[in-house]
Amino acid sequence: MQVFLGDPRRFGLAGCALTIGNFDGVHLGHQHMLQRLKDEAKARSLPTALLTFEPHPREFFTRSNPPARLSTLRDKFAFLRELGLLDYVFVFRFNQRFSGMSAEAFIHDVLVRDLKTRYLLIGDDFQFGAARKGNFDLLSACPDFVTEAMPSVLVQGERASSTLVRERLALGDLDAANALLGRCYQLSGKVMHGQKLGRTIGFPTINVHLPHLKPALQGVFVVVVETPFGRKGGVASLGLNPTVSTSSDYKLEAHLFDFSGDLYGQRVTVRFLKKLRDEERYDNLPALVAQIERDAASAHTYLTSLQREQA
Repeated sequence: MQVFLGDPRRFGLAGCALTIGNFDGVHLGHQHMLQRLKDEAKARSLPTALLTFEPHPREFFTRSNPPARLSTLRDKFAFLRELGLLDYVFVFRFNQRFSGMSAEAFIHDVLVRDLKTRYLLIGDDFQFGAARKGNFDLLSACPDFVTEAMPSVLVQGERASSTLVRERLALGDLDAANALLGRCYQLSGKVMHGQKLGRTIGFPTINVHLPHLKPALQGVFVVVVETPFGRKGGVASLGLNPTVSTSSDYKLEAHLFDFSGDLYGQRVTVRFLKKLRDEERYDNLPALVAQIERDAASAHTYLTSLQREQA
């Protein structure tokens, strides 16, 4: 899978089977769509391509209160690469000029001229162009490519969507979110230097950089962390850490069991297995330490039972 930024005409694409979308989280609905795209592309002897946007259009239009991102751009590429269904990913910068492009110009300039689209697969609710005036009927009228709509994919009786995944994560319902994703929800990032308070109270933590302002879930969780030194179980806090911080920046801090190495500057992946509780503010540090001890014990118990089930 090759990822291209900028004007796609310079890559000399001769034709493609294309789908369009943000693909935030790359959930089961996205995965089914990409499989169908691959099948149609093979029948037409075409490479498969995804057109996606950075930033997310809803982030551009609601900058003061953007929706939570399910995955970073880096993680999204990793998920797509693991599927092995795409040949090309084209990332378009969503800015003021692009947001004002008419639906007709988008079809002519982007889909026909730039990407040489021969087959187009879109979601059944896809809209595009200035004021979202473009739709399936307008695309179907274009003679340069065949347009088909992907029906909704149902998971446990509900339509799989990034919005629904966000709703389930916000409720702390990891089982439902993971069923929609087809895997454990995860966040990845580099380990950064923090206040180093944890090591003074017996619970050293790694502080994982969050590239977006607003996470999709908050609270205290049982986690498994993929590190350069292997997979480690632990307990993690994702939130504002109100007992020891007045900052409005969200923080992901994880205490890893049976680990004492140095991870600064290393990239790790945190997989969320179970929510233990919501984040709380404590009146003093001893009260916080006592709660962390209870959280760590609960996480140990959960991970031990999970290992027994998998043995």
